[in-house]
Amino acid sequence: MVDGSVISSVRRHKADTVKTVADNSFAIGRVVLTVNDLDAVSSFYRQVVGLHLLRGDAASVELGAGGKTLLELRRDISARRRSPREAGLFHTAFLLPSRADLGRWIRHAMESRARVAGASDHAVSEALYLSDPEGNGIEIYADRPILEWRWRDGQVYMPSDRLDIDSILATAGDDRWKGFPEGSCIGHVHLQVGAIDAAEAFYHGVLGLDITSRYPGGTFYAVNGYHHHLATNIWNSRGAGPRNYPSTGLESVEFIAGSRFVDPVRHRLDTSAAATAFTIADPWGTKIAFETRDTAAN
Repeated sequence: MVDGSVISSVRRHKADTVKTVADNSFAIGRVVLTVNDLDAVSSFYRQVVGLHLLRGDAASVELGAGGKTLLELRRDISARRRSPREAGLFHTAFLLPSRADLGRWIRHAMESRARVAGASDHAVSEALYLSDPEGNGIEIYADRPILEWRWRDGQVYMPSDRLDIDSILATAGDDRWKGFPEGSCIGHVHLQVGAIDAAEAFYHGVLGLDITSRYPGGTFYAVNGYHHHLATNIWNSRGAGPRNYPSTGLESVEFIAGSRFVDPVRHRLDTSAAATAFTIADPWGTKIAFETRDTAAN
């Protein structure tokens, strides 16, 4: 007969282990954009990018994959058009589950003559870049296996090498692109800021994101050993001040995180520990919406 105390101890250990995983969780939830022409921008994300329409009306549209909202578009016909030199969005990076999925997307982009602006092999990932009709940057990418990522002194190697498109296409097989498959998500969000030191003070110092890489004029941040969940750069926006709203472009980025990430942020911001959701703004007015989800029971 097994000692009941042993069973109880095992159950407690299992529960504690699951809760630790939940506490450590972190992901980008949804990105919210303000647009002038909701119909045109929504159509682009469905037909060119491949997101699926989940719900919508005359005021807003939610798009995503596997029933999960990744992008919300909000119509404001009176909002001024954001300048590409001000703070805000550099790109939203949509992460596909596999290299074969990326190959199918590339074939779709070629067949539909999508205006792809760039492509790079970043060693940790393979990516293509484009922009929506109102100038919001987009990255479509797939990660390389994590064991292939190269780290040194807490920094990950992320070059911008030539992308071997033929090699990726060869993995796609005969399956047709049917839009973003289940398991797709927002892998990271890249922001334009006015100054790198102020960005690091906020995203690393206040929010507690780890710095995983630095380029000239750019810093990359992550949680839990990912190559980056967020990046900031001054390549187009050096010296930019706070954004003047209402404007088109980025409205907010959602962080979905467990207590081990969120509780220190609450403490530093003196935000109520009881709040399951709260929003703060970076020095340039970009809103970061936090949502905590207790997944320990799942």
